[in-house]
Amino acid sequence: MHTYRVAQVTSPSGPFEVVEREVPRPGPRHVRLAVEACGICHSDDAFVTGSMPNTRFPLVPGHEVAGRIEELGEGAETFGWKAGDRVTVGWFGGSCWHCAACRRGDFIVCENLKIPGYAYDGGYSENMIAPVDALARIPDALPAADAGPMACAGVTTYNGLRRSSAQPDDRVAVVGLGGLGHLAVQFAVAMGFETVAVARGSEKAELATRLGAHHYIDSTGATPVAEALQALGGVKVVLATAGNSAAITATVDGLTSRGELVVIGVSPEPLAITPLQLILPGRVVRGHPSGTAQDVQDTMDFSALHGIRPMVETVPLSEVDSAYQRMLSGAARFRMVLTNV
Repeated sequence: MHTYRVAQVTSPSGPFEVVEREVPRPGPRHVRLAVEACGICHSDDAFVTGSMPNTRFPLVPGHEVAGRIEELGEGAETFGWKAGDRVTVGWFGGSCWHCAACRRGDFIVCENLKIPGYAYDGGYSENMIAPVDALARIPDALPAADAGPMACAGVTTYNGLRRSSAQPDDRVAVVGLGGLGHLAVQFAVAMGFETVAVARGSEKAELATRLGAHHYIDSTGATPVAEALQALGGVKVVLATAGNSAAITATVDGLTSRGELVVIGVSPEPLAITPLQLILPGRVVRGHPSGTAQDVQDTMDFSALHGIRPMVETVPLSEVDSAYQRMLSGAARFRMVLTNV
């Protein structure tokens, strides 16, 4: 019997344990991956804690997966995949193809979105089964540990910017310099935006400059963030990557007329925005989901072309529990990545 290792939790908020399972066979239009790397995303905690409705245990999280196709199920080859292909599987882990959103071609907001680590076992593992519509091809220039985070953190920030109303030479602000924000700044600069990084503490100015930001605003400084943004001339788009509603709200009056607040940082607290702040200047507030497998592939191709990489800390699968706790504590700089190679 051939076996593989998975890191699972058996109850809500329980500790991780590494166990062996029998190697599965992929079903129709599915493939089995040899997982080489998997990023640890803060969103995984919604599943590990059982906060998401209908979470099933034991649970194998992980939706920033990079690996190679080991075996194809029936019909998978008709989608152009073959054994040995390097692929990622991200937050978009497949769609139902039959809900209203899917029938309109808007697969990322599928009513039955198949999130890895929730709909099926994720990438905290040595092997993984995934549907073919979840696969994105990894460029040769990207190692697995860099490609995995691009399937969630990368595509979310890249898509959030390229689908915003900003045009090259427009001024944009990225709020937060964490796992999402440090990628967003790099993407914004490469897209030709005048880029403003907003974060807590003067010590982050050096990081912002190193990532390519043209300006840095310390949100704990004496000048309110909105005033500091307006002193630069205002910003066309704010990409809010920080999971802090107060920090997001503080940027609204820094937007230009017809400016756009794009929210990707998750927080349970409401945004304290008045209708007056939006109506007179014609501002827009929009939530932005991640992206499809094609969007992930676009993200990786763009990153390979422009030399954009996530800042990662790699650890073996056997050290999953300590790596997960490091992510939760906020100490990771900036993505913890489990590796099997």
